Amino acid sequence: MPRVRVESILGPTRRRAISGLLAFNTRAVGKGQYKAIAISLRRGKNIVGGLTGWTWVGWCYVELLWIEEKYRGKGHGTALVRKAESEARKRGVRHMYLDTFSFQAPGFYRKLGFKPFGLLKDFPKGHNRTWFRKAL
Repeated sequence: MPRVRVESILGPTRRRAISGLLAFNTRAVGKGQYKAIAISLRRGKNIVGGLTGWTWVGWCYVELLWIEEKYRGKGHGTALVRKAESEARKRGVRHMYLDTFSFQAPGFYRKLGFKPFGLLKDFPKGHNRTWFRKAL
């Protein structure tokens, strides 16, 4: 009989859950060309910003976008998103989506043409989490 257990190390459980979910999804919608995406902003060999996510079934999800504070406001975020859009298009992607908190960058994404489609109010308390999408 299987048992439920809280793990102290994320990796093995995450990898197994992803592989199992991908197999299930493939049976449901066919092979969808799931592929991770990672774009870095570098100063020399040091990563000072980056964007990660994935493409699957014609969509690109931006999971994370971060830039070191001293490099913010200089167009690097726009460059990372534009490079992700370009890479997504090469993969045949037609849409992007992402989420951000009200204390992060909703205005930034609006300026890049993303439109809100979902909102979780008071998440976290006193703030909102907004989901955005954009046609490519």
